[in-house]
Amino acid sequence: MKVVVISGHPHLEKSIANATIINELKQLPEVTVRDLGALYPDYRIDVQAEQQALLDADLIVWQFPVYWYGLPSLMKKWQEDVMSHGFAHGSTAKLGGKKLIVSGTTGSPADAYQPGKPQNHTLDELLLPLHQCAALCGLNYLETFHLGGIFYIPGVTTEEQKNGLIAAARKHAALIADRIKSL
Repeated sequence: MKVVVISGHPHLEKSIANATIINELKQLPEVTVRDLGALYPDYRIDVQAEQQALLDADLIVWQFPVYWYGLPSLMKKWQEDVMSHGFAHGSTAKLGGKKLIVSGTTGSPADAYQPGKPQNHTLDELLLPLHQCAALCGLNYLETFHLGGIFYIPGVTTEEQKNGLIAAARKHAALIADRIKSL
């Protein structure tokens, strides 16, 4: 199975959790990573290259930090440019039947994402547009992986806290890797 991971972090080189997750997933022989922040710092998406990466994959993983209850702007632009009518959906759609995993990191703890808690909704509820995008495109949305409580502030976060974030991100990546291997 060929897997493409679309990394939506705009500055992965400054990330702790998302960078760790991506580096762990890169170790799988079937995984190719598309780091949007490194590829398109100017937001000029090579649509043909991105569409080809999706066509070559059996499984697509969207990995990103959740910004304002959705995709970071670079990943949103990628979605708007790449997942176009005629390619991703419509009568000449080409992605139908491929599998999709969504993996998001949040600063708020995972248990804050439920009714009556600070975020008042589950992450899946907040990411409902991604579920609908998958449905429109004929993608088989497998599941959402959520790693909460992830925030790093240079000069404030202790080394022990940073190591805890790295360990949590490795565990999260291992869950995704296990899911990939199960397919």
